[in-house]
Amino acid sequence: MSTSSKQTHETRVIPDRLETPFRRLLGSWEVLLFGVAVIIFIANSLASPYFLNAWNLSDATFNFTEKALIAFAMALLIIAGEIDLSVAAIIALASTAMGYAVQMGVGTPSLVAIGITVGLACGAFNGLLVAGLKLPSIVVTIGTMSLFRGISYIVLGDQAFGKYPADFSYFGQGYVVWVFSFEFVLFLVMAAVFGILLHRTNFGRHVYVIGTNPLAARFSGIPVERVKFILFVSTGLMSGIAAVCLTSRLGSTRPSIAQGFELEVVTMVVLGGVSILGGSGTIAGVVIAAFVMGLVTFGLGLLNVPGIVMSIFIGLLLIITIALPIVARRLRQARNAA
Repeated sequence: MSTSSKQTHETRVIPDRLETPFRRLLGSWEVLLFGVAVIIFIANSLASPYFLNAWNLSDATFNFTEKALIAFAMALLIIAGEIDLSVAAIIALASTAMGYAVQMGVGTPSLVAIGITVGLACGAFNGLLVAGLKLPSIVVTIGTMSLFRGISYIVLGDQAFGKYPADFSYFGQGYVVWVFSFEFVLFLVMAAVFGILLHRTNFGRHVYVIGTNPLAARFSGIPVERVKFILFVSTGLMSGIAAVCLTSRLGSTRPSIAQGFELEVVTMVVLGGVSILGGSGTIAGVVIAAFVMGLVTFGLGLLNVPGIVMSIFIGLLLIITIALPIVARRLRQARNAA
C-alpha cells in the first residue's frame, strides 16, 4: 500500500455518534407539539378546578372534533400543494340542505345522506375547477366560499331551520360509551383511516411526490389531476360529515353556521407540522394539533375569556406556525454559508 493511500485511510473521520431513530424522534415537530399539549393540560388543570372532571374533558373534545375531521382531508390537500378555503361554506350549504329537507318531513337517514351528498358535490365542483380547468385552488375556493355561503343566505335569509328528529341529535350529542362521544370516536376512526391512507399506501406516496414536485410526478406516471380531484372530493366529503355532526349538536341551521372554521382548520393543519408549501407533514401531527387547539380554547372558555380573544390567538398562532419553519430554514442557510 502506498504512503498516500495510507494517509488517506488514516485521515478518515468516523462520527462518534450516529443519529439514531430515537434521536430523530426526539427532534421531531410532533414530539415538541406533544410536549406543548402536556404543558397546556397541566396549566389548565392548575388554572381551573373544573378542568380535570371527566365530563368536562369530554366536552372539551367538541371544540375540535368537527374541525379536525376536515383537517385530516385538508392535510392531504395541502401536502399535495393545494388548499380549500370553502370548507366552512360547504358546511353551511350542507346544513341548509338538511334544514330545508327536514321541513319537508325527511327522516334522519335521508338527512345524513343529504348532508354528505352536498359535501361531496361541493368538493367535486372545486376539484373540477382546479384539477380539470387547472385554476389556482386559492382563487377557486375563495370564490366558492362566497358562492356556497351566499346560497345559504338566499335560502334562509335571517331565519333558522330547526325541529330536527330526536334521533338525529345522536351524531352531535350522543355518546358511544361513558364519556366518549360519537364525534370523538369518529375523530379517532378518521385519524386512523387518513393516517393509513397517507403513510401506508401508494396513494399517500403520490400525494407527497405531487406536493414536492408536480412536474416530476407527472413525468413519473402519477395521475396528478386525478389525485388532486380525489383530494378535493375527500375534503368535501369530510365537510359534509362535519356538517351533519355540527347541525346535530346545535339542533338548528343558520346561514352563519361554522363561520370562521376555515381559518381554524388551516391553523390546525399547519400547527400539526404540515408545510403550507406542500410536500411534507403527518396525520399524527394534525391529531396532536387538534388536541392543543381544543385544550387552549376550552381552557380559555373556563376562564371566561371572550371569543374575540380566542380569534386573535388563532390568528397569531397561524402566523407563527407559518413563519417559524421559514425563519429556522433561513437561519440554517445563513449558518451554513458562514
